[in-house]
Amino acid sequence: MNVIKTEIEGVVILEPRVFTDSRGYFFESYNKKVFDAEVCPVDFVQDNESCSTKGVMRGLHFQRPPHAQAKLVRCVEGAVLDLAVDIRKGSPTYGRHVACLLTEDNHRQFFIPRGFAHGFAVLSDRAVFQYKCDNYYAPQADGGISILDPSLDIDWQTDPAQAILSEKDTKHPLLKDFESPFEL
Repeated sequence: MNVIKTEIEGVVILEPRVFTDSRGYFFESYNKKVFDAEVCPVDFVQDNESCSTKGVMRGLHFQRPPHAQAKLVRCVEGAVLDLAVDIRKGSPTYGRHVACLLTEDNHRQFFIPRGFAHGFAVLSDRAVFQYKCDNYYAPQADGGISILDPSLDIDWQTDPAQAILSEKDTKHPLLKDFESPFEL
């Protein structure tokens, strides 16, 4: 596995070694020993999957402590632009983001530590998105910041005016109006 560091410490892109032949391809998508040694020790406890159509934007979500989650995400069908926004008070990269194109062809995975808001935009006609979480979902701990916040300066590679958003995602505060529950 090739671990690619990003501009924000702890947020990494993972490229697996893919073996192809006349039958198709094979790769190891997760190995705890390798992940713990190359990225950081994490105990994933829950796997999730979503299916969305082109123009869907989800996020920017997080769970408040003590239910915070780190996530390892990948797109198994289609293409998404995936994003992590640093929402840790006191962080030198607070409010900055890392974007990663995840596709069924590049097999990349994106690791988002605790203390980051997460979201994605579907770029293909359909996308199946999977993610591992290191804490169980707790609805009472749901949090978010606006996926359309202009101060974040995100190029979603899709027209936000035409985006398909959940009602919940239209109600998240802008970053400037947000009180982060995370400390660096």
